[in-house]
Amino acid sequence: MVKPRLLQIGRITDRMHDALAPHFDIDPLPDREAREPFLRENGPEYVAILTNGHLGVPEDVAVATPNLKVVSSYGVGYDAIDVEAFAARGIVVAHTPDVLSDEVANTFVMLWLAVSRELIPSDRHVRSGEWVRAGSYRLTRSVQNRRVGILGLGRIGRAIADRCAVFGADIHYHSRSRKDAPYTYHASAVELARAVEVLVAITPGGPGTRHLVNADVLDALGPDGLFFNLARGSVVDEAALVRALEAGRIAGAGLDVFEAEPKVPDALKAMDNVALTPHVASGTHETRQAMGDLVVENLRQWLEDGTVRTPVPECAHL
Repeated sequence: MVKPRLLQIGRITDRMHDALAPHFDIDPLPDREAREPFLRENGPEYVAILTNGHLGVPEDVAVATPNLKVVSSYGVGYDAIDVEAFAARGIVVAHTPDVLSDEVANTFVMLWLAVSRELIPSDRHVRSGEWVRAGSYRLTRSVQNRRVGILGLGRIGRAIADRCAVFGADIHYHSRSRKDAPYTYHASAVELARAVEVLVAITPGGPGTRHLVNADVLDALGPDGLFFNLARGSVVDEAALVRALEAGRIAGAGLDVFEAEPKVPDALKAMDNVALTPHVASGTHETRQAMGDLVVENLRQWLEDGTVRTPVPECAHL
């Protein structure tokens, strides 16, 4: 029996490969020098693509695969995939929501505590010997009973809200539409920022949310406000964020994503009131395994009945 061909973009784990190999002939996408002749010769044979949220499906690959039927992406974000174009072609795109919501929400709490309680500079105070030479570290800010604004109340946003409630937070949010949720809704990002002390961005990326957090939003957050980004680097005007931090127009920030990652502005690296992580919010062994298993499940379910378990919203009707 001839197995359908699957084009693999990016790396996958041995566990994923072993689970898919009985069902698909798997071909990694070659490096750029060899890509064009490879796609010209083989592109029409691929009915499935396995990719991730960072690499997506490049335009040349999309054009070279006219018989494509399904794309299964490793990650919740899919702004690197032209899902509307694929949906118009009848191609279903799947991603991996839910399985990473808890870990991303946990990472927000980690960053929030680190910035508010000054974990990094106080750790340095101990390691450098300053505790012995200069005495006790200065007082820091509590996370209790804060007004927290969630920019994007999707699955991860709700998981963040659950955790904030433990700290007695007064929770506010802004999304494209009002949600069925017991939190205070605001009609814009500026209105949300003006109402809270802690603002966390957890919206999808893409053109619709590019620089959603800009100078106006940061000014509305104010000099005592803290900002956190666990969404996409494109959601924030990074230059405006640096200026706001340097001028003291906001009090601090915790960032897991960046506009030109892995490049991070030196100004951010130099700030004691900023905590930085290298896009690892979902980066635990357990979560990544669950994501890989869901990528495989989506592809195997498509083989069985032409559907996937977790389509992106734009493809839910297919």
